[in-house]
Amino acid sequence: MSATSAPFGLRPAFHPSGLDRAQALAGGIASGYNTDLLKGAPVKYDTGGTIVLASGSEAFVGAFAGVEWTDTTGRRRVSNYWPANTAYQTGSCVAYFYNDPNIVYEIQTDGTVSQAAIGDEANITNNTAGSTTTGLSQCTLSSTLAGANSVAAMRIVDIAPYPDNAWGDSYVIVRATVAQFQFGQVRVSGANYTPVAV
Repeated sequence: MSATSAPFGLRPAFHPSGLDRAQALAGGIASGYNTDLLKGAPVKYDTGGTIVLASGSEAFVGAFAGVEWTDTTGRRRVSNYWPANTAYQTGSCVAYFYNDPNIVYEIQTDGTVSQAAIGDEANITNNTAGSTTTGLSQCTLSSTLAGANSVAAMRIVDIAPYPDNAWGDSYVIVRATVAQFQFGQVRVSGANYTPVAV
């Protein structure tokens, strides 16, 4: 049984087309950006066209996958996470992240959920949690579901088919898609769709 909380962030499981490639965005993180971006953390675009950490309940584009840049001493750096407050040489940064709303991710819940959770939505919790030693996010999916006629950040579509992972376990590893996609439509509970403001 999945009785141990061992979150690993948002991990791409598959894409219906078979392609789940990360996008490479030149200048994708602003020099000096003051927040750690860990691999598997939810990210969104800001108004400057760079990516930033997304909160657990807002529309986002996908999961952070890594970054490379040339530091102020001229050394090329490649990392699976962005260290907060890092400065780089102009034009040298390339950020990698998954941004296709059809990607199915695996993520561990922060509590128990049953099979009735399929089709329901939940927000991301612990979005800043993780390790700068491994560079990996430890964000989780809330076990408090949005419920009928309500919306949240991700939609549960299945359970991850691993040994010792079952519905009703203390911390279930589920498969989920982005429900509130930043460049799609923001759904308002019981109302019409409205466009997203970036």
